[in-house]
Amino acid sequence: MSQTMGLKSRNEIEEESKWKIDKVYASTEAWEKDFQAVKEKAPKLKEFQGRLGNITDLKEYLKVEEELSRVLEKLYVFAHMKSHEDTSNSEFQTLVNKIDPFMAQFSSYNAFFTPEILSLEDGTIEKMLESDDELKVYDTFFKVLLKEKPHILSKEMEELLASASDCLGASESIYTMLTNADMTFGTIKGENGQDIELTEGNYSSLIKSKDRRVREEAFKLLFNTYKKYENTIATSLTSSLKTFIFYAKTRKYASSLEASLKPNDIPVEVYKNAIQTINNNLKSLHRYVGLKKKLLGLDEIHMYDLYVSVIDLPKQHIEYSDAIEMVKEGLKPLGQEYLDIFDEGIKDGWVDVYENKGKKSGAYSWGSYDTMPYVLLNYNYELNDVSTLAHEMGHSIHSYYTRKEQPYVYGNYTLFCAEVASTTNEILLINDLINKEQDKNKKLYLINQELEQIRATVYRQLMFAEFELITHETLENGGSLTSDDLDNIWYDLNKKYFGPEMIVDEEIKSEWERIPHFYSDFYVYQYATGYAAASAFAKSILENGEATVEKYKGFLKAGGSLYPIDTLKNAGVDMTTSMPLEATIERFNELLDMLEELI
Repeated sequence: MSQTMGLKSRNEIEEESKWKIDKVYASTEAWEKDFQAVKEKAPKLKEFQGRLGNITDLKEYLKVEEELSRVLEKLYVFAHMKSHEDTSNSEFQTLVNKIDPFMAQFSSYNAFFTPEILSLEDGTIEKMLESDDELKVYDTFFKVLLKEKPHILSKEMEELLASASDCLGASESIYTMLTNADMTFGTIKGENGQDIELTEGNYSSLIKSKDRRVREEAFKLLFNTYKKYENTIATSLTSSLKTFIFYAKTRKYASSLEASLKPNDIPVEVYKNAIQTINNNLKSLHRYVGLKKKLLGLDEIHMYDLYVSVIDLPKQHIEYSDAIEMVKEGLKPLGQEYLDIFDEGIKDGWVDVYENKGKKSGAYSWGSYDTMPYVLLNYNYELNDVSTLAHEMGHSIHSYYTRKEQPYVYGNYTLFCAEVASTTNEILLINDLINKEQDKNKKLYLINQELEQIRATVYRQLMFAEFELITHETLENGGSLTSDDLDNIWYDLNKKYFGPEMIVDEEIKSEWERIPHFYSDFYVYQYATGYAAASAFAKSILENGEATVEKYKGFLKAGGSLYPIDTLKNAGVDMTTSMPLEATIERFNELLDMLEELI
């Protein structure tokens, strides 16, 4: 049955297709009981202030804080996930409205912890860890915390920075308001000649239109509109970059790049080597552009031709039960234990499968240390939904292993590692689908899907990363950045990345203006490194079987017990070398070879 025939209400969805979230709390009353208990007990944390230099008090504080945090996480997850089932349900929105402000309040109760630990005499914590077996579990936790000591300021300075944070973050707020609330783009003619108001929301579908006129009009209207605001947005972006640089200097880092990477112990070289490796392999992207031009039958390929599919396929209708089997087939190389956990997740009610009225859109994997690692889907019977199931279950099984093997203090993992497990699953799935597909057009479609994923996640994100590095370093070296400077940097990068066959349209100069990630310092490179690590894992799993699988499961079990770079290295993927990225590029070239063979 097609979902377009009208959405069901939540109570019309079959129980077996819903997540079993009632295992967390059987009723709102049970939730309220825990909430009241935490509210009463949480202020007691403040009583430990000034006492953390005493080993008995420190242990007691860590015990109470963990106990409260675990319940609090459960409360938070349950409230939000219940509200996501049906956002119009006021009963669960009420729970959200209770828990959200309390989370901020709770943070204020334990805000003294880090400054007080860092103010203790050198060696105090180390001696405690040596002398007490119960504390040894916190060894990595305290090592990470103490490593930041050179960059923590006096209590007064920290308070001053905290009080100024709202003002210092104004650039991003202004940019968000300008681009989301104030800017309008006008209208274009759609494929059937109808007037369509262009928005950031529908641009992504219009730029994929089979009608080239539609693509070109959408492209030119979007970027010419941004061009009108380029001086304002350039000022907003440079102010934001100057704020990063100010924080880095104030905290005694050598650069804003170091300030961003060092807390996770990621060497600056990892970032720079990733950019260098991709620069050394741009010919592969140039080749892809040439093949795309050929497949689209174009005399010239423009920037607005980049996102259109090279092949149209009739929509496949894939039942959810078939999707499960397709994913399991793709994940066979991960071994029986992994597949058993996958089956357990499906049977035990991790997944909320179908769309219903009011349900939150998109997909995610979420839960707390003491709950199942739940998955929200909006399954719509398409191939993309199969890939989403593989992706989100990758996150959930990563969480499952982490929580099973690690104590609460290390029961989470960083963004640097987060996308690895999900993307490994996606790569294994599409690899299996490509290898087994006999239909030429379907095979062509699948190959292009994977190529586009690598182009968008690795090449494009590292072009973003290169732009970030150039702009930060320009300001750090005393230079200035006008809107013309930013336009030219962006234009030159596009010319370099896409190569001689691409007509790099003038309008693309303004594209940097619409990328909000630049207001989160040195963030986007992690998409590329995550994909590269996943690609290296997938390749090694397929080539070496069980030996790699065991190492990979070691990565899934490590959680936050090590720095992310060491977690990956222990599993055989060394992100300080170019090897993972080169494995990705090797796969990209393999796919290009397949594409050439088929056309």
